[in-house]
Amino acid sequence: MTLSIRNQLPGTVTEVRAGEVMATVKVRLTGGQDLTAAVTLEAVEQLGLTPGSPVTALVKATEVSLAANRVEGLSIRNQLHGTVIRLSLGEAMATVRVAVEGGELTAAITKDAAGDLGLFVGSDVVALIKATEVSLATA
Repeated sequence: MTLSIRNQLPGTVTEVRAGEVMATVKVRLTGGQDLTAAVTLEAVEQLGLTPGSPVTALVKATEVSLAANRVEGLSIRNQLHGTVIRLSLGEAMATVRVAVEGGELTAAITKDAAGDLGLFVGSDVVALIKATEVSLATA
């Protein structure tokens, strides 16, 4: 299957914490950083997610925010450190390609935000992703 979702990061499930309807699934990405996904219990069962399961974490570029530094006091669980490797500025929007350990992420942000952050190729950034915006896929 080919997907339009640019952000596809391989990893391994390290923990599944089930609630009544939803579960949080912790994934150790190939590069060593951790990512949390909030998915339905039905998805956990259908995908057979257990510790040790290989998965691919999927995130739309529009769901990736960027910060210049790690942000404290924030409910967003996923903060991946990386470096800007490509910056494309349009009239209103920008796409920012970020190298993270074990892969790459693309963030679609406003051109103004890119300017306010002072982004350039080589900038250190933190990619922020809500757990509810991470989907998981198995082979």
